[in-house]
Amino acid sequence: MFVTNSMQKNVITIGKEASVFEARDKMAANSIRHLPVIDSENNLLGVVTDRDVRSAMPSVFADVCNLEEEKKKVAELKVKDIMTTNVTTVSPMHTLQDAIMLIHRTRVGAFPVVDEDGKLKGIISVRDLLRAFVNVLGIEEPGMLLCILVENKQGQMKRIVDAITEEKISFGSILVARYWDEGKRAVFPYLLTNNVAHIKRKLKSMGFELLNPMEWYLDQLPKHD
Repeated sequence: MFVTNSMQKNVITIGKEASVFEARDKMAANSIRHLPVIDSENNLLGVVTDRDVRSAMPSVFADVCNLEEEKKKVAELKVKDIMTTNVTTVSPMHTLQDAIMLIHRTRVGAFPVVDEDGKLKGIISVRDLLRAFVNVLGIEEPGMLLCILVENKQGQMKRIVDAITEEKISFGSILVARYWDEGKRAVFPYLLTNNVAHIKRKLKSMGFELLNPMEWYLDQLPKHD
């Protein structure tokens, strides 16, 4: 799962000498919020965002007497005056997991993808990552998610998979998450069926504890009575 397979390769870009208004219009026309700034040789120079543009625009609360003067100042602004030059980038050979961890740490919504020579190769955003993981998880197809608490020991996953496949039920995906009780893991099979009552009974009869996925929290334990 490499960035190069999920990134946008036809990148909308802009030059550093373009006006702020041109950047604004280009983002609006293409429904994007990040514009990589490049030179004539496709080297990445920086990034300008919709937030940068908004910050440069005159406030709607500006004094009417000074509004024309403010507009003139903005018209003279170039992309190079407002762009971010210290840009966090990723390589085409970074994994999607790498990109997700960068987004988590930096709170940035998109990263330019550059090669080892600093040439722009693409851009990958939160939307691209979501699309990739929707495909991986198979959740575009109707189904049901189970949450099974298991002991963290070898063979548990095979028992679950065997029990479900014996019922001729197909998997959309299956994930394993940490659980905060020592020696435990939570297994999340996404099953391509809406009839899971019988498989729940079967798993419970095998000694597995089923949790309610709706009560699961990504960063803390599920609530218990």
